[in-house]
Amino acid sequence: MIVSLGLNSRLLFAITSVALGSAFQHGYNLGVMNAPLVLMGNWMNATHFNKTNEYITEGSLTMTLSWVVSIYCVGGMIGGACTGFFSERFGRKGGLLINNVFAFMAAIMFGFCKMANSLEMIIIGRFLIGINNGLNAGLAPMYLSEIAPTSLRGAIGTVYQLAVTISILFSQIMGLESLLGTETLWPILLALTAGPAVFQMFTLPICPESPKYLLINKGRQTDSQRALSWLRDTTNVHEEMEEMQGEAEAQKLVPAVSLREILTNPTLRIPLVIAVMMMLAQQFSGINAVIFFSTKIYESAGLGEDEALYATIAMGSMNVLMTLVSLVMVEKAGRKTLMLTGLGGMAIVCVFLTLCLALKDYGTWISYCSIVLVIMFVVMFATGPGSIPWFLVNEIFASNARPIAASIAVAVNWTAAFLVGLLFLPVATALGPYVFLVFVVLLCLFIVFTVKKVPETKGRSIDEITALFKQQAYGGGNSV
Repeated sequence: MIVSLGLNSRLLFAITSVALGSAFQHGYNLGVMNAPLVLMGNWMNATHFNKTNEYITEGSLTMTLSWVVSIYCVGGMIGGACTGFFSERFGRKGGLLINNVFAFMAAIMFGFCKMANSLEMIIIGRFLIGINNGLNAGLAPMYLSEIAPTSLRGAIGTVYQLAVTISILFSQIMGLESLLGTETLWPILLALTAGPAVFQMFTLPICPESPKYLLINKGRQTDSQRALSWLRDTTNVHEEMEEMQGEAEAQKLVPAVSLREILTNPTLRIPLVIAVMMMLAQQFSGINAVIFFSTKIYESAGLGEDEALYATIAMGSMNVLMTLVSLVMVEKAGRKTLMLTGLGGMAIVCVFLTLCLALKDYGTWISYCSIVLVIMFVVMFATGPGSIPWFLVNEIFASNARPIAASIAVAVNWTAAFLVGLLFLPVATALGPYVFLVFVVLLCLFIVFTVKKVPETKGRSIDEITALFKQQAYGGGNSV
């Protein structure tokens, strides 16, 4: 049954190499800073005192730690913007392999920063690993989408977000004080980012380059058929090769897409707007705000510091579980349905969470309701908005436009993440618990956009989806 669906041991090996080597890297560095941030602050203070006989002021320390966290997003923006260049110049597989250089350089910075008493090494390391993760976020979903059979394209695309959620949870567990979250071991916790890179350097060379890239971008038909045969573990790939050749012939009639063309050509601009809006929906959904407030919510419910930490780990576990459910459901319910379910559920949860936070002093039971709502919010996020935007961009663009579209979409995602990190605290300070009403409004806007503009891509070929956008651009049709 599994083989008939197109999944076999070789394809699974390639998926694992990309998921653990790239997506795991992304998630690990998203979550790894939570535990050692206070320890790093203490070390920075002590290092500064040894050099100047003065302690860092609280405001300066907060600003420095903010830069350590946010410089990661700046690197991500740069990496995301370079996706098109790397994917075209070195290929999908080649780009992923070269990208590991940034991870190794970052790991060296992290591992020796304390020994060198250098805060600058941490900042440089975070910047470098940000570049790595930005490139991973563009290249890995592209590779996964292009090696996937049409019947499994959504499920395999969801694997990226699944690995991200697992690695966030892993980083939270490794950051426990009983493991690596200590004053002496936190540099090792950060330097563990070299692990996924080592794994990928040993496994990905065994896998072939993307067959679509070889055929459509490089015109190497024999190599493409050989790569496809390896991935499908059979020589009977004629039907799929014919479909790719049809796409290749269509691409010969149009040149490689430039930035100007993707912004001005209606056939390309429509899917670009969809891709960008889905990335914004993910970041502006309020997920970062809910995770930030989760600790305060747990504390208000009377949980101790250790209990709050384990509650956070439980929340991460639920995120993994629901992403697994999404992986199964995405090929049954469809992308659009899951995206709307997630966005709608998050909007409803935000309304009730605002009420609970505003009324928390009226009873302890209200605080416990808040804990349930936080978990429900994460469940709704994992249902669709957490995973679908990452691979949707690869489903709505033909090969000639996919690299530049992925560059723009991923760069927008990282820019939005940076803005949320920069602006959320001031807005939260000004609005208090009512900050979630901002997200209710945004979520409603994203729901309306998804209903009206986002097509269902489940089971559709690239040619069918491209034809749909041409009809919208020149025929005034609506998305379905």
